[in-house]
Amino acid sequence: MSHSAVESLVIPGTTKIVLLVLDGLGDLPNAERGGRTPLEAARTPNLDALAPAAALGRLLPVEPGVTPGSGPGHLGLFGYDPLTTPVGRGVLEALGAGMDLQPGDVAGRANFCTLGSDGIVTDRRAGRIATEKCEQLVAKLQAGATKFEDVEVILKPGKGHRFVAVLRGPGLGGDVSDADPHKEGRKIPAAHALVPGAANEKTARIVNAFTAKVAEVLKGESPANAALARGFSARPHFPGYKERFQLRAAAIAAYPMYRGVAQLAGMDLFVPGGEGAADAFAVAKQQWADHDFFFVHVKGTDMAGEDGNFDAKVAVIEATDAALPQLLALKPDVLCVTGDHSTPVPMKGHSWHPIPAMINGKFCFADGFDRFHEKNCRCGSFASLMSKDLMAVLMANAGRLDKFGA
Repeated sequence: MSHSAVESLVIPGTTKIVLLVLDGLGDLPNAERGGRTPLEAARTPNLDALAPAAALGRLLPVEPGVTPGSGPGHLGLFGYDPLTTPVGRGVLEALGAGMDLQPGDVAGRANFCTLGSDGIVTDRRAGRIATEKCEQLVAKLQAGATKFEDVEVILKPGKGHRFVAVLRGPGLGGDVSDADPHKEGRKIPAAHALVPGAANEKTARIVNAFTAKVAEVLKGESPANAALARGFSARPHFPGYKERFQLRAAAIAAYPMYRGVAQLAGMDLFVPGGEGAADAFAVAKQQWADHDFFFVHVKGTDMAGEDGNFDAKVAVIEATDAALPQLLALKPDVLCVTGDHSTPVPMKGHSWHPIPAMINGKFCFADGFDRFHEKNCRCGSFASLMSKDLMAVLMANAGRLDKFGA
């Protein structure tokens, strides 16, 4: 059923829906760990208690065989088709950082890096400098690297080595290549227009002037003596949760990018006191009366997968499970536990593999499985579902969709 058809069936309600996203949750069997995935190896008594009465299945974020970035992965979970709703990563970072994007602005992701004397990038993340150091360096740049031609470059520090750059001025375009080699051992490439036109060419020119100026201002700094920039884009506009689903939606996420996607979907944004599930669940409790949809994000599973650290991924899953009673005490009518994509430990990166998903609610089909993990999800009752169709299933389980036709 099309999204427009689903939206025409939405009816008001008082039920509460929770979408708990363990970023990069999906994984592959690990031969060194008895053929188990981290989710299978983790001790999860609370998830196990939910599993018998839950419907299990797998989500496909984009299309079979297509590896999604975090932005498309979350857009799908939020009920948007990532193939027809493209959003640049720079926009997501800027919105998530609380920056006010104005019409005509172009946003980009940026991060500090280490350049050798020959201009070669030796460390794309500058040794993962501390957030406090990032803030100091951004302040230094703001004093001497923020005005080029008639364009202002607005900077905001993020976590660790990351920061956001927003270009504000007349005649800018968002179709510009990255000033980032994406690998060590190469020089920073010049940005160029991906689509011919004066606006994109101007943006590329400003980006190149900015990256050159950053290297000049940071000369003598160590290890962060330059910056990379990528993901340039202008803010898109599409209908949000209140308009589409009549839901008062809350997004609880520690990292800016995920709040950025949620903001585009019309959610209210909340930053937990820490990065773990317990902190996020505490915020959900505070906001329970004022919202009826909760997107709760846990980042650690993805980070562990990218590091190739099986034990660390298990630990994040176990910590989330240990905190789960806080969330269950709120008695959500529908709880979905899943990820935005798979980040298998053996691959140390995002992958195209389907994501395990569990839906628990009064009217879901009880599959009767004893545990929630990839192998059981392969045999679950909702089989393989496109991520963009998940919201319709959650709305139906929450009693928020009317009958279609007579």
